[in-house]
Amino acid sequence: MFTGLVRGIGTVAGRTARGDGARLEVGAGGGLLVGVALGDSIAVNGCCLTVAEIGPERFAADCSRETLALTTLGGLAPGTRVNLEPALALGALLGGHLVAGHVDGVGEVAAFEADGAGATDGAGATVGRTLTVRLPEPSQELARFIAKKGSITVDGVSLTVNAVAADRFSCAIVPHTLAHSVSEGYRAGTRVNLEVDLVARYLARLLEAAR
Repeated sequence: MFTGLVRGIGTVAGRTARGDGARLEVGAGGGLLVGVALGDSIAVNGCCLTVAEIGPERFAADCSRETLALTTLGGLAPGTRVNLEPALALGALLGGHLVAGHVDGVGEVAAFEADGAGATDGAGATVGRTLTVRLPEPSQELARFIAKKGSITVDGVSLTVNAVAADRFSCAIVPHTLAHSVSEGYRAGTRVNLEVDLVARYLARLLEAAR
């Protein structure tokens, strides 16, 4: 399990084909991998992967054919920056929301606009931005799990939904998140991994089963 609070930014160092899947190599400095061992889970842009190789500032993980096809990991090129979060330790602070690292679909950035007149305030500090994501088709499959003031994970980042429509939703991204995740590089058309709220998913299943 994860919290949706990114702990560091890594860089894709390489990718090697392995049968129908691939082994992804990621560089991660700043002490992010301290305490991470072989077999541990780590979220890469919100996708839970198992550590297959580990070094002081790098790790490798195997991606199945389904993972490559149904997430953005299949299109990551060497040099691409990625959000990283090691698995949550039992008893640790839960600052975001419960995240499984199981991507439900790939959305597309429809708009990424600065809050206010510009990208910085009068003192030159970064201001927040509003992110609008277009849901994948058929959009209603994910839209039913998204609620205003509810939680959603975008590329592994826990965000609060400000508005939701039939085929899209919007969230505010605060300056701290912009500075400590890959979201600052979003542009219209950027593909992002989405994971809906875990509670909403199970509640919907319980209601379906009851009917």
